[in-house]
Amino acid sequence: MGNCWGGPVKAESTFRNLFTSGGVFSCLGVNSKSQSREGKKLSGSSSKVSAASVPATPRSEDDILQSVNVRSFTFNELKTATRNFRPDSVLGEGGFGSVFKGWIDEHTFAAAKPGTGMVIAVKKLNQEGVQGHREWLTEVNYLGQLSHPHLVKLIGYCLEDEQRLLVYEFMPRGSLENHLFRRSSYFQPLSWNLRMKIALGAAKGLAFLHSDMAKVIYRDFKTSNVLLDSNYDAKLSDFGLAKDGPTDDKSHVSTRIMGTHGYAAPEYLATGHLTTKSDVYSFGVVLLEMLSGRRALDKNRPTGEHNLVEWARPYLASKRKIFRVLDARLERQYSPVGAQKAAVLSFQCLSLEASYRPTMDQVVAALEELQNATDIGMSPRNEQKSNGQSISSYPRKSNQRRSSEEQLHRKATRATE
Repeated sequence: MGNCWGGPVKAESTFRNLFTSGGVFSCLGVNSKSQSREGKKLSGSSSKVSAASVPATPRSEDDILQSVNVRSFTFNELKTATRNFRPDSVLGEGGFGSVFKGWIDEHTFAAAKPGTGMVIAVKKLNQEGVQGHREWLTEVNYLGQLSHPHLVKLIGYCLEDEQRLLVYEFMPRGSLENHLFRRSSYFQPLSWNLRMKIALGAAKGLAFLHSDMAKVIYRDFKTSNVLLDSNYDAKLSDFGLAKDGPTDDKSHVSTRIMGTHGYAAPEYLATGHLTTKSDVYSFGVVLLEMLSGRRALDKNRPTGEHNLVEWARPYLASKRKIFRVLDARLERQYSPVGAQKAAVLSFQCLSLEASYRPTMDQVVAALEELQNATDIGMSPRNEQKSNGQSISSYPRKSNQRRSSEEQLHRKATRATE
């Protein structure tokens, strides 16, 4: 494949080469101009916020509820819309509580008869659950002001006595988690093309959150929080753990360590320092789950395979071994070159060194080129023609600080020559 996947290089420049003229982005035909255009699109007409950015938290409860652009429902309205929260209308359950299916008039938002009007999803706080008022208010704060095609739409909320509820648009195909891991006649294995479409949509949602318009770190990116509409367009949900990004010249946000085990970035677990690269790591875990059809953590797997990232990392670094990771249910719907590019992207998102991970804008650009390629198995000659310019630079590491991860990066470049 020529030098498209990079040749043997110095350790301190391995990662940069993978993402610049000799790396995965140039293999996908992405250059600095196309990445810039994508960045503009993410913060352009396809997304909006009520102000230049979401006001910094914490704010008072009254400030948040007065500033959001959503409806305030009464408890009785939602009780009627969900038919008294009937058990057979439960869509799912989580740390927050149960989610119920309901119906409201699309114009007046009054409760409607089942099968008429607009379908909604009503999340009802379990008063004895692990998540409480603070997470409820955080979600109202962010989703009440942010709007984007790849964020679930918050229609309204209910705050009445001890009741805490949230009202969302209904996502008919449920969560990505169910489609990947549930074995039933209702959930058929997702095709390769659908997986790449979902990955791209989710990446766009994260890229928007990280943009200057929002400046939000999601902190809980996982398959159960990626919901799918009727067209399999992905939308991010559950913003209870979201945090404002660092301000001024700060490089990170210091916070309590929260999230879901198996998805959290190692430096965040070690220090509590939260950055946008923490979300990038979580995205890499989810992309790997989509490629493999395996859960991030699964104790039912054989010894040595319980942790997906630890098990798969050596295979992702090898052109010849990557196919040991891929979901057998895909039945070779992918081209070898396309699979290798997706695997390298996941590998880079999962870098142990946060500064070596791409930005979400770069991830979006790579996935778009991967999805839009007319011939994903293009010849090495054509791939070399698509080489673009550098779209980013990364800090160098001293030769004396070469880590085992750098050796893996070197292995990846050599194996994919």
